[in-house]
Amino acid sequence: MSDASDLPERGSNGQGSNPPALNLPAAVTASIVIILVVYVLGAYVLSADARDAMFFYGGFIPARYTYPLAEQGLEWLWTPVTYSFLHGGVEHLGFNALWLAAFGAPVVRRIGTARFIVFWAVSSVASAALYLGLHWNEASLLIGASGVISALMGAACRFAFPPDQRRSARQVHLYPRLSIADSLRSRTVAMFMLVWFIGNVIFALGIPLLGDIGNVAWEAHIGGFLFGFLLFALFDPKPR
Repeated sequence: MSDASDLPERGSNGQGSNPPALNLPAAVTASIVIILVVYVLGAYVLSADARDAMFFYGGFIPARYTYPLAEQGLEWLWTPVTYSFLHGGVEHLGFNALWLAAFGAPVVRRIGTARFIVFWAVSSVASAALYLGLHWNEASLLIGASGVISALMGAACRFAFPPDQRRSARQVHLYPRLSIADSLRSRTVAMFMLVWFIGNVIFALGIPLLGDIGNVAWEAHIGGFLFGFLLFALFDPKPR
């Protein structure tokens, strides 16, 4: 799609031009259900020891990568992805679910379910990689979907903030993809990114703004956002 005049009357999700605002794609709904079920299991079903084991075998721990891999289990292999489905509290879970609905919906409608699954996995790894680099050999625990959600925010900056605000907000997934340079020249994108980075600086300074959501892994946020913003074109089937 080359310009706004090419917008079709029906969205790629098969609905009319004005789908209900809360009509989330199935992939987003499923993602929210999965993280909710995992949280309920850990908080209300499993014993304390089983819950600790779930976090140990499913959470991302940087110290794992300083030991010889042959001398440990295979947790190092899957935890760079599985940590994104674990949450430590209801506030953490609720906050991530809201942002996942807001930014996951336009990205899924644009790239489809299969690419979204790959995007989730790779952005989770990218978020964990930056966290690993800044917490090398530490026994800290990284959990939560915030890194993936940050990647979705970065991806949305490439297409969901068009300069022509008269366009329908419910068809943002159909807008042309901006180049990295054009995105940075957009005042809307630049302001969004500025506010987002300031928020993460506040998290890094340890200022509590969102209640008791535990320590915020701002490093994973940064890694995810940069991945989504810089590499979204690899997942986007629509031309510029």
